[in-house]
Amino acid sequence: MRYSTVQNTARTIVCTILLGFAGAVSADEIPESKSVAEELLEILRAAGTINDNQYRELSERAREEEAQRIEAAVTAAVASAKQAVDEAVKTAAVSAPNAAPNPEPDPKDWKFKWSNGFNLKRNDGVFKLKFGGRIQNDWAMVDLNERLENAIGGEGHGTEIRRARIFFSGTLYDRIVFKAQYDFANTGDDKADIKDAYIGLTKLGPIDKVLVGHMKESFSIDALTSSKYITFMERALTETFAPGRNTGFAIHDTVLDKRILWQAGAFKNANDAAFSFEDNGKWNLTGRVVGVPLYEDDGEKVVHLGFAYSHQFRGGNDFMLRYRRKPESHLAPYLANTESVIPTNNINLINPEIAVVWGPASFQAEFTRSFVNGDDGTRNTAFWGTYAQLSYFLTGEHRNYNLGSGAFARVKPKANFNPLKGDWGAFQIGVRYSYVDLNDEFVRGGKMWDITAGINWHLFPNTRVSLNYVHSELDNRLVSPDPDDVDGNADIVQARFQLDF
Repeated sequence: MRYSTVQNTARTIVCTILLGFAGAVSADEIPESKSVAEELLEILRAAGTINDNQYRELSERAREEEAQRIEAAVTAAVASAKQAVDEAVKTAAVSAPNAAPNPEPDPKDWKFKWSNGFNLKRNDGVFKLKFGGRIQNDWAMVDLNERLENAIGGEGHGTEIRRARIFFSGTLYDRIVFKAQYDFANTGDDKADIKDAYIGLTKLGPIDKVLVGHMKESFSIDALTSSKYITFMERALTETFAPGRNTGFAIHDTVLDKRILWQAGAFKNANDAAFSFEDNGKWNLTGRVVGVPLYEDDGEKVVHLGFAYSHQFRGGNDFMLRYRRKPESHLAPYLANTESVIPTNNINLINPEIAVVWGPASFQAEFTRSFVNGDDGTRNTAFWGTYAQLSYFLTGEHRNYNLGSGAFARVKPKANFNPLKGDWGAFQIGVRYSYVDLNDEFVRGGKMWDITAGINWHLFPNTRVSLNYVHSELDNRLVSPDPDDVDGNADIVQARFQLDF
């Protein structure tokens, strides 16, 4: 029997006995013999000093005082017995050292749990591991008008596994962070595509985190929000300019209770996670600063302001820049395309961003400008894009903003899908306008704008069904060898079935 159990049991038994005894004394066992005070009162009444009324009043007071005296004596006895029990139990605990009171869990034990993914954690928090993945299956019907169909092609209906990823991430020794993520969809060579593969150190004093490896460059809230959590099936047209994932070094930090976030890094611009230093060009210096002037009610009210900048070195006369973009559907063809005709030494990208969450309503917008400096006397060019989107939860949820990353995270329905109880999950509607201009005098990549409307059905926190309609317009694109500009439009209906774990 444990120390606390013995102690409490002994106290209960002794106190019960004493309190029972006290009750018996006060109720039945008080002697019937008269007290000295009562005898004196009788003598005074017999001598005529006090009358009968005075005698009765004084006798009643004498009996009350006697009862109080007995009660005080019993209370003191109970306290004395309780102290004796405590001392006896302590003595017994010393003689039985193996009976340690209230043993704590072993800090080196591990706990495995599900929290929208598989999590393994040691009790002391020094080691934390997580593994999981995502599956996204897209279906689309793409309808191009006759002019686009003849000049570009690509009309049709289809389906694809948009993403099929697994990842393993965690924290080791409370200081080392890592992530390895691979995509098995659309690789074309039966090999997994490396998405993330980095390691880093955290809690370094003035800098919260240092990372090295293959990762996303810190540019654009739309690009940095995971594809699991973006409002529409595809990101806006401004993603044309975003650097995406590259291999290099990055530092991250937050100040003022995470109300200010800054990120910076140097990356080798390469299609793969491996590259050779023999290619002297293609380095990116990218940074981002985010301020959150408003964050209230656990993220139900948020105002996000950000600015990103990237300087991209592009040495070598053989480098030719190409920008191209599909309408907001991965199964559609590339409509806007500069067709690799821009020689350049370096590129400067700027990207202001804003996002607002106000209960179930949300607004998000960005503007991206690419300043392309010409190579060997070639004239400079500039391209740009922008978008603005609105969304609203019909069931009262809100977009979940992550202060630590300056991007959006998982939506959690107020009630998970359970039709037997009348619960259907969360429903979100949204609309977005986006635009990209890839024309600049001698470059005729085209001007394209999209209007996308969508609805998301969040059955569970990690299960979502999306339906999008996209209307896209393309103007003034030169398609070789056609001497005339190509104009046209496309209408797309698409759906996605998504699970992440």
